[in-house]
Amino acid sequence: MSFLTFLLLCLTSVASGNKANKHKPWIETEYQGIVMENDNTVLLNPPLFALDKDAPLHYAGEICGFRVHNGPSGSSSVQFEAVVLDRSTGEGLVRSKEPLDCESQREHSFTIQAYDCGEGPDGANSKKSHKATVHVRVNDVNEFSPVFVERRYEASVPEGRLFDRIVRVEALDADCSPQYSQICFYDILTPNIPFVIDNDGNIKNTEPLDSKRQRVHTFWVTAFDCGKNRAQADAQVVVTVKPSCKPGWIGWSKRVEYTPGSGSIPLFPSLHLETCEETVWNIQATVELQTGHIGKGCDRDSYSDRSVRRLCGAVRGEVDLLPPPSPAANWTSALPTLPSSDSSLVFSFNGSTHVAMVPDSIAAAISGDHFTLQLWMRRGGINTQPPTNQARGNRREEETIVCSTVKNDDSFSHYSLSVHGCRLSLFYWPDVSAARPVKFLWKLEQVCDSEWHHLSLSVQFPSVTLYVDGVTFDPALIHDNGAIPNPAPRQRLVIGACWGNDWLNQRQYEDCDNSQEASYVGGYRGLLSGVTVRPGSVEPHSVVECLYACREGLDFGDLETLGSGMKVHVNPSQSVLVLEGDDIESFNRAVQQVTYRNSLRFATPGVRPLKLTTSLRCFNEESCLTLRQLEGYLVVLQPDAPQISLSGVGPHLARPAPEFEGPRGVPLFPELRIVCSLSHAVNTAAQGDNSWSLMSDAVAHTLDGCEVQPLGEELNPEREELLVDMDALRERGLEIINTTAYIAITGAESISVYEDVLRSVRYRLAKGSARFERRFRLSCSEMNGRYTSNELTLEVNFLHSLDSLYHPSHLLASQQQFLHPSHHTGELSGHTLPNPHRNSVVPGAATVIIMVCVGFLVVMVILGVFRIRSIHRRGEGARGGSKEDSGQWDDSALTIIVNPMESYESRMGISADTEGEGEEDEEVVESPDDANDDQRIIIKKEGRDGHPRRY
Repeated sequence: MSFLTFLLLCLTSVASGNKANKHKPWIETEYQGIVMENDNTVLLNPPLFALDKDAPLHYAGEICGFRVHNGPSGSSSVQFEAVVLDRSTGEGLVRSKEPLDCESQREHSFTIQAYDCGEGPDGANSKKSHKATVHVRVNDVNEFSPVFVERRYEASVPEGRLFDRIVRVEALDADCSPQYSQICFYDILTPNIPFVIDNDGNIKNTEPLDSKRQRVHTFWVTAFDCGKNRAQADAQVVVTVKPSCKPGWIGWSKRVEYTPGSGSIPLFPSLHLETCEETVWNIQATVELQTGHIGKGCDRDSYSDRSVRRLCGAVRGEVDLLPPPSPAANWTSALPTLPSSDSSLVFSFNGSTHVAMVPDSIAAAISGDHFTLQLWMRRGGINTQPPTNQARGNRREEETIVCSTVKNDDSFSHYSLSVHGCRLSLFYWPDVSAARPVKFLWKLEQVCDSEWHHLSLSVQFPSVTLYVDGVTFDPALIHDNGAIPNPAPRQRLVIGACWGNDWLNQRQYEDCDNSQEASYVGGYRGLLSGVTVRPGSVEPHSVVECLYACREGLDFGDLETLGSGMKVHVNPSQSVLVLEGDDIESFNRAVQQVTYRNSLRFATPGVRPLKLTTSLRCFNEESCLTLRQLEGYLVVLQPDAPQISLSGVGPHLARPAPEFEGPRGVPLFPELRIVCSLSHAVNTAAQGDNSWSLMSDAVAHTLDGCEVQPLGEELNPEREELLVDMDALRERGLEIINTTAYIAITGAESISVYEDVLRSVRYRLAKGSARFERRFRLSCSEMNGRYTSNELTLEVNFLHSLDSLYHPSHLLASQQQFLHPSHHTGELSGHTLPNPHRNSVVPGAATVIIMVCVGFLVVMVILGVFRIRSIHRRGEGARGGSKEDSGQWDDSALTIIVNPMESYESRMGISADTEGEGEEDEEVVESPDDANDDQRIIIKKEGRDGHPRRY
């Protein structure tokens, strides 16, 4: 019993001892760990030890293991594990399940927990410690080498300067740590070059570069990280040395050629602005095309002012106040004229003696208070600048262009157009006996710039509209309330001054009956051309614009391509174009879109000066660039001359004489054809020939004049005339000058119109005035004689019926031997009289008749000589051969001319003198022996030289 009791006590004591696992294991609350990249053992700080207060009890005081839990990210625990190195001491070890990569994840965080062995071998009643946080950092290994961002670096620098940085190279390292991922330094591998590189990769030059010595520098650079790993591949650097940078326009071409008919061409196709890296915020360029030396300021239609008005659709009825001098318009004969490149007539006024007094008959045709006054004006003439500093209120210093007093029914109205300094004024007095005058005033720079300007003044009182170069200007109304005497109620119209002495001496209006005794005031100094007045309704604006419109000028190619912030402006005459912008690239593209256009097929050749002025605005105004003005010129080449060809009319027109004596005459050019063509070279290489040939293409054209001129003596109004359809001319707006020396038809019209008009030209003779021939010449021109056609010569033959040549004598019988025996009456040898309803072109009938007469004359002379000799022999036999009597037969017998055509001439009423001489006395002498013969001897007593002629 005692032994059993002892054994029970021992078992009770052991059981009491095993139930002593009363404490939890203890570990630190936080651990910092380091693990090398490509390794798995983590070095913790502090070391991993788990303590248990139940020690040294077996099991209860021992640490059986550690458990790893997820960290904040929830994934790091998977990569790590913790193991127990010594159960009694509680030492542990943290390690990764696989090698770690710093580049993929540099830091890891998780929690760890220790647990003891419990109360027995089975681990029953095991206790766990609190959770401790473990931070593991993966230490980097220098496993990567630097890599350059680009394999090739390029830069351009101007020569002669040292730069702080020309180009910057850059390399990157894939390592995760600052020690191995940073590039510690760069190095230039190519020796003996004037460049250095710093640790940041900036390359600069060590000496000024010279583009002439070496234009391009090429070298290699490398990079090292802080672990002294070298770059895998080196980088190439190319530095181009530019010549010294000079701010300005690059690509300027001083000479630009333009071929007429090319439409629009760019003036500056490769022009661009170089600012040498200077920052600018506003650019303005002004392109000027100078055409002041061409006509009236630019290339316009080369037609007369009247023709241009017709082409522009202006209302007819204008009166030319300065027409070309002629017997019908002699009031401009005393005015000096100047040559003009266009068709207009330019008159010069000197301010004193040069005045044009328009006749009252012309002034009366333009009365009324509704009218349109148009003119071309160039103030100051060619070399004289008009004064601009006249004093106010001095009316004598005003220069009057037009001064007119006209009669309107029972009243008189007065107006005057004047210039004063840079002001244009219209002084209008609707009724000089009742209403007050009104002065319309415009301040215009165009009045005093000594350039040609077109003025159109439309008066529809009280409304007045002024167009200067096609642009409308509004006036300032000034009611002149001063003491101004009324103009004398007398019709006057003066160009270049005003009548009377400032209207103060009214007696001068009443007493002076002619312009030679009159005095003028306010003389105009300058040039005038195309001064016209049209009474009635005012001219439409579209017509005014057409009259002034230039056919050449500056333009912008495509407004849709204009960049943002760009502005373009062109003046009305299209001689000045302004570009403005803030971006250099957009500005360069816009400059290259500036074009020159000329819509004339036959543009005026010559030189047009060009100017390009540029102004820049910079943020630093003191150091802003200043560009010089560029000057060049545009050359308009000589256009291909058109060939105006007249055809369809033969060299001869033979018709019976009675047709010319009809009431309508005979048309001279019934089948006339006018063709205008342009010749151009064509390469015939396609046909196997390397040469060039000229080809002509017919073009639609406009003629402005044709002339029909009789050759030889002028037309005799009593015997012959040329007839033209005047209704057709008036309907088409053409003008005609019909004299005995020529007929001139003028006016710009199409070829078809001129063909119709010329085909209606007829030649008519008076009864009994038919001659043997008459020659005419036809020619046409374009652009007022600039291009002329060929001269078409027509010989008109008057065919006389042979029935009138019949005479019952041996003379006519002898004449018949020269006629073909098979021809009937009315036919000549080799020629047949034409059908009277058709135009026939045959050799001259006068030539045939002359040949017949000459042949017959030779026969008659031979017969006469034989007859004289026989008479002489009979006389010698009767008188015994007396020598004195033989002297009675002198040379007079040899001057006898037999005229076989006398009967024909007497019937047709044609004078024997075919050159149109006056009637001469004739003496008829019969042959002394043969009175029965029908031969007659006609002796002309007076010839052109005053001596007797014998025929």
